[in-house]
Amino acid sequence: MKIKDVMTPEVRTATPDESIRSAARMMREADTGVLPVGEQDRLVGMITDRDITVRGIAEGKGPETAIGEIMTAEVRYCFEDEDLDAVAENMAELKVRRLPVVNRDKRLVGMVSIGDFAGREVAQDALQGVTRPGQPHAT
Repeated sequence: MKIKDVMTPEVRTATPDESIRSAARMMREADTGVLPVGEQDRLVGMITDRDITVRGIAEGKGPETAIGEIMTAEVRYCFEDEDLDAVAENMAELKVRRLPVVNRDKRLVGMVSIGDFAGREVAQDALQGVTRPGQPHAT
């Protein structure tokens, strides 16, 4: 089975110049903890609720701070035509619960999360890898 068969195709995106308040509102409306950040039809980063609190609020940044100041610019992603097993293994190695899904032109086409693997054999292995204690994270 391919990622495109289980991914969520409808994805809200933010831009680097929008405020972290705007990102938080979009997350609340979409009931998610992560937003892809795009610029001129390209994925340039990711922002999470944790980024807002740890990189934003904890560092004294205000709600009007631009997303680009605190987002994670190194974006990990998968391709829509990759096999579920390979992506689940990659998510476990990276210790991430969600990945943006891009087509071969590297255009965002969806998001995949551990929950999308539910009921499949690969789900348990991926979840164990993601939740395995690791090294302290750098900001």
